[in-house]
Amino acid sequence: MQPAHTEPGQPGRAMRLARRLHGLGPLLGLIVLCVGGQLLNHDFATIDNLTNVLTRTSFIGIIAVGMTFVIISGGIDLSVGSMAALIAGSMIYTMNVLARGIDGHMIAPLLIVMIGMVLALVLGGAFGIAHGLLITKGPIEPFIVTLGTFGIFRAVLTWLADGGALTLDNSLSDLYGPVYYASVFGVPIPIWVFLIVAAGGALILNRTAFGRHVQAIGSNEQVARYAAIRVDRVKIVTYMLLGICVGVATVLYVPRLGSATPTTGLLWELEAIASVVVGGTALKGGEGRVLGTVIGAVLLSVIANILNLTSIISVYLNAAVQGVVIIIVAFLQRGRR
Repeated sequence: MQPAHTEPGQPGRAMRLARRLHGLGPLLGLIVLCVGGQLLNHDFATIDNLTNVLTRTSFIGIIAVGMTFVIISGGIDLSVGSMAALIAGSMIYTMNVLARGIDGHMIAPLLIVMIGMVLALVLGGAFGIAHGLLITKGPIEPFIVTLGTFGIFRAVLTWLADGGALTLDNSLSDLYGPVYYASVFGVPIPIWVFLIVAAGGALILNRTAFGRHVQAIGSNEQVARYAAIRVDRVKIVTYMLLGICVGVATVLYVPRLGSATPTTGLLWELEAIASVVVGGTALKGGEGRVLGTVIGAVLLSVIANILNLTSIISVYLNAAVQGVVIIIVAFLQRGRR
């Protein structure tokens, strides 16, 4: 009997088709959730509710974009929530000091707000570089480094706030408020910033040598070293990018409440990591997409919003739902790189 003829490209096409279907999983899940949310509560699909969902997603989504690079490279960061809290407290403390004047010299309020924003980005980048150096030059496992800074950042904020809250001066709060509450073409500014950060992240990951190096390191770090990729430098830059993303998210978050407390940013690390893994990025590294992360962040926000609108379970269990999602996705990803 003649063996069955198989076209040479057939296995490759089947694999590509399977990967595409796998990549559509988060999007299909989001669509199903949206349909279910509308059936459970007719207020779900209103413009106001969807805008509110996307605005609240923007903080975690921006951080999750940076987290995507770290996880693809084979790392992790458990400190982003505490980092955001300390950055917020440092911003508010510095801006309030400048608002009271230094040696009797007053500074223009707009300049003070701009200084606060720049400080947030500088601190985020510096914290990220510190993480990268400890992980690569230590060398210490990312889990241990960021678990340590998780406690350090929040403890320093608690000390800075004397166990209470740091509240932005009213004159600055009124000027700073539009950064969160204003809209451009009817779309709130945080959503625009989220879209810009996501587009930039996707461009870097998919269209630059740095993005290819990040994926190569996550796939096989030793082979990447043999390929003359500067592994340590790439890892440091990924953590720096994540720190800057945390700074950007904090810049948008501070005018929302105008204060920072020891509970600011609580569980943000859980939400950011959940967004990344739900979006299809492999926890073992080497594979992932920024678009998937964006969909994952929106999907988790939609879950929380549906729970709030329908009271299916207590809103206090939102974090538990996210934890279950992480475990399920990790189970489905076992053995995948």
